Amino acid sequence: MKISTIGIIGAGNLGTRIGLQAALSGFQVKVYDTQEKSLERSLSTMKKLLDQLNKSEHLDPEIGATALDRISFSLNLIESLAQVDLISESVTEDFSIKTKIWKEIGTLAPENTIFTTNTSYLLPSQFADVSGRPGKFCAFHFHDVFHSRVVDIMPHTGTDSEVISILQVLGRKLSQVPILVKKENPGYIFNTLLIAWIDAAGRLLTGEIAEVEAIDKSWMINFGMSVGPFGVLDNVGLDTAWHITSSRRNPASKAFAALLKTYVDQGKLGTKTGEGFYTYPNPSYKKPDFLK
Repeated sequence: MKISTIGIIGAGNLGTRIGLQAALSGFQVKVYDTQEKSLERSLSTMKKLLDQLNKSEHLDPEIGATALDRISFSLNLIESLAQVDLISESVTEDFSIKTKIWKEIGTLAPENTIFTTNTSYLLPSQFADVSGRPGKFCAFHFHDVFHSRVVDIMPHTGTDSEVISILQVLGRKLSQVPILVKKENPGYIFNTLLIAWIDAAGRLLTGEIAEVEAIDKSWMINFGMSVGPFGVLDNVGLDTAWHITSSRRNPASKAFAALLKTYVDQGKLGTKTGEGFYTYPNPSYKKPDFLK
């Protein structure tokens, strides 16, 4: 099956990056969201990313100049699904919200469209039957796209083997490194490792062992990293982090989830809203004297 048009469902932080990378890789892209502000923010973010890629010389200016011409934005789901060969869903990490959108997609998308979800901790088997096309349904989970170039392919037991092969080829065309997760696992590979790290940072903070900047500094200096756990959480999205931690049952995770909820309730979701544990676009951890 030839894939030429990719539909992005959810114009958030990651959906925006997936859409831009798809356009840079030569695909036609349709971005859908229910909020006009989200679409406007998505376009603005894409322009900033292109500017950053141009400045870093990681992008041919001519390719960047034509990429946006291959992207359309819409509030109309029917229009967004027309003639798409593959759907990449990146809506909020919430079971009921994802269930609702997959029911709609299943009734509206073209017959041969491949369905993929970018969920971080929910499983493809939870939505495969709801979509009406379990054989064409698979998790296709991106990370940062431009800097962390891993895309996880995690099928459920009913995913057609042909779909897995198509996604492996597509992943490489999108300049990612495809990694096959042999069986369903909440958190895939990297996030399973990451959550243990985040849990530890959360315990240090909620246990009043150290403040946010001190925890991040310790990690950044010792491992020569450009960002610490709380900077990472801001990039992931504190709403996504809250959904993940609130589903865990240990007392430390519950305490951290309660703290994250206070940020979410204030609309402080991280980089996508301009404020989380840090303030953006110029967080203190990126300042030259932060590690001094």
